[in-house]
Amino acid sequence: MKIARVSTKNGNTYGIAHNGKFVSKEILQKDLGRELPSSTCDFFELITANAKLKAKLISATEKADKAIPIGSARLLPPVDGRPKVICIGLNYKDHAKEQGVRPPEEPVIFMKPYTSIAGPVDAIEYPSYITKLDYEAELGVVIGRRCKAMKEEEVYENIAGYLAFNDVSARDVQFKDGQWTRGKSFDTFAPIGPWVVTTDEIPDPQNLKIMSRVNGEVRQNSNTGNMIFDVKTIVSFVSKVMTLDAGDIIATGTPPGVGVFWKPHPKLLKVGDMVEIEIEKIGSIRNKVVAGKV
Repeated sequence: MKIARVSTKNGNTYGIAHNGKFVSKEILQKDLGRELPSSTCDFFELITANAKLKAKLISATEKADKAIPIGSARLLPPVDGRPKVICIGLNYKDHAKEQGVRPPEEPVIFMKPYTSIAGPVDAIEYPSYITKLDYEAELGVVIGRRCKAMKEEEVYENIAGYLAFNDVSARDVQFKDGQWTRGKSFDTFAPIGPWVVTTDEIPDPQNLKIMSRVNGEVRQNSNTGNMIFDVKTIVSFVSKVMTLDAGDIIATGTPPGVGVFWKPHPKLLKVGDMVEIEIEKIGSIRNKVVAGKV
């Protein structure tokens, strides 16, 4: 099941994308005979580990006669509200190697603010005082319900699904500060989407092709099986640090091929570039780089 948020002439809503069509929450709740939550975060909590309800929703989606073409609506970030955006650094051996550092012995955590979130077709704003803008293709994990201090075998039952994530980074600020928060926290520096694909459609998140392209040129081409720490390890580890809530996003790290370490010369982003992040079984997000407002 693909849970999407869209903007239409009638306003913003969420629903289910299926076979190129979008079925809104309003249509689904009529068919189900029950009211659905107003936010995707609450919806994630409702459906997580509820196979019967998922089956009813899928059936209602397939039968709906008022679906609209997904291309006729603007896709919004599929997670609403103010989720925590938790990122894992240096989680592919080849990415650590390309920057000449040793792989970590345990997951390295940093955070982005919720204000960095952008939709799957929104622009990436390039601040005027930044000189080295970069991309990072990542698999994002969306938490399905409040959880804390999970064992690894408990992780999947608390995940709502997965999305594509671009950890946009201002490398000049990142390297100047010596840590990652400011250089990765600018508005629009976390494009996500195009939807949240539920765990029943992706039973194994450790075998997904992951790619980035800039203006059609492949920059990163790897597989999530190359992670140092897998999804179970990461989510369990993070949950022992902080309580996780429905809708929280955990970005699981990027493979080699980022622009700043490209050989023989860096290939950093510039205004006008189109950046695409694609993950197998999830889909693509495509974000154009535009001049920033600051």
